[in-house]
Amino acid sequence: MSSGRGGLQPRKQPRQARAELTRQRILAAAAHVFAEYGYAAGTTNRIAERAQISIGSLYQYYPNKDAILMELLARHLDVGMAAATARQQDEGPPRPLEDVIRGYVRLAIENHLDDPQLLRVMIEQAPRSPELLEKTSRYQQARTVYVRRLIEDHPESRVADVHIAARLVVSTVELLVHQLIAAPDPLDPARLENELVTMLTRYLAGGPQGAAAP
Repeated sequence: MSSGRGGLQPRKQPRQARAELTRQRILAAAAHVFAEYGYAAGTTNRIAERAQISIGSLYQYYPNKDAILMELLARHLDVGMAAATARQQDEGPPRPLEDVIRGYVRLAIENHLDDPQLLRVMIEQAPRSPELLEKTSRYQQARTVYVRRLIEDHPESRVADVHIAARLVVSTVELLVHQLIAAPDPLDPARLENELVTMLTRYLAGGPQGAAAP
């Protein structure tokens, strides 16, 4: 999936406010172009035109559209991590298990509602550099630790292996929300939230198959 110029890293790290504004304009323009035209037709010429800069100026910041898309995906992960961190800091007294899971599911859905078409392009076509793979891995590990903490000592939890349960919850939410929000025929977010919460709450509170509840 090469775009004709090597490398996936940005060429220029902005040091001045004006340069940072130009970089943000490029990213915003690319988000619109990829969402409107898809990745194949979302050329750097179209991105530069939408950003109202020359193609030469764009290449001063990014070597190709792969690098732009990769930065958009990295920013998406950063936003998700920041939102999860803020929610953890704002948590109050213990809540029913269903409410706990609803908060987690709703956060994941809200993080995917801004532009489902762009999200679909990022999921299906974004390049995977070692740096991005490492960031994704750290993101998944942090989410697993967070969910494990949510269910580990919860009095309604009946799972036998909390670590595996946490990984299953994280993977289920991430994969299903990615797929069903960004699908050509997306599910209604509220209905998706309700069904995911029901499914996961019953799994966590049901206990091992055949085991009697205490």
